[in-house]
Amino acid sequence: MKLTKTLTGMLLATVAMMATATACETTLKSSDTHPDGYPTVEAVKAMGTMLEEKTGGKLCIEIYASAQLGEEKDTIEQTQFGAIDLNRVSLGPFNNIIEETQIPSLPYIFRSVDHMHKVMDGPIGQEILDAFADHDLIGLAFYDGGSRSFYNKEKPIKSMEDLKGMKFRVMQSDMFVDMVSALGANATPLPYGEVYSSIQTGVIDGAENNWPSYDTSGHFEVAKYYTLDQHLIVPEVLVMSKKSWDKLSADEQAAVRESAKASVPVMRELWVAQEKKSEDKVRAAGSEIITDIDKTPFIEAMKPVYEKYVKSEKLKDMVARIQATE
Repeated sequence: MKLTKTLTGMLLATVAMMATATACETTLKSSDTHPDGYPTVEAVKAMGTMLEEKTGGKLCIEIYASAQLGEEKDTIEQTQFGAIDLNRVSLGPFNNIIEETQIPSLPYIFRSVDHMHKVMDGPIGQEILDAFADHDLIGLAFYDGGSRSFYNKEKPIKSMEDLKGMKFRVMQSDMFVDMVSALGANATPLPYGEVYSSIQTGVIDGAENNWPSYDTSGHFEVAKYYTLDQHLIVPEVLVMSKKSWDKLSADEQAAVRESAKASVPVMRELWVAQEKKSEDKVRAAGSEIITDIDKTPFIEAMKPVYEKYVKSEKLKDMVARIQATE
């Protein structure tokens, strides 16, 4: 009897799933390099739930986490071509494509996470989202990427002197290569998925990232020294293929925008919890966390980076407005 009830329940659940799939006229394919359960992945799931409700089940989102569709640089191109509908990417890989994305990617441009939120939630953030339209993409929303700091397998880093000659992985962005070079270290642009083995085999000494990425990637297992210099507070961005966007009705486009914006507070709440969880985990695992560091020399070393990347009056004005934001 119990078995019959169980089978009946499974059958009903399957029928319900099939009915939902049938009702969904368009399934949007979404990519993320992070694993299932990561705050950005869960935020897009929440967006999908809201989108289904707003469109009466016409639009759904299917998420391909853990870089199933490729690393970030590759998925950007696929999204531009329309092979991927939605994509959550750090701003870093866009730096060589969309100049406006270089500004929130500048080292030490934001004084704190709260400062970053005020800027990216306001008119400056919207200007940057709007800039994606000229590159076959629709900018939808900004997620948090935490503050990024250096970690390595060799020694505690307490000053710029300690960085000299060391090899660090950076995102595939010329700006981040120049940032590391300005600090006296050697930058190696690598896809995120290659970092663990590259540290393990000695191709690089370490990398730089936030608490959750340091944890969920397993990098803390091979790079025990984590220095909280917090050189970057780079937002993540959720974009949509313009080819996919143009296929939607005006009402559906509005629903996509509204659902994306509504997923932002969901992501931020999950992010704060994940940061704490990840910090506790890596500390318990024996990572040495270096907090006693004077950031002033690091900040001063960034002057050449600003001079190189902030050239036009438009970008200089954006930097000034960000610095003036209270």
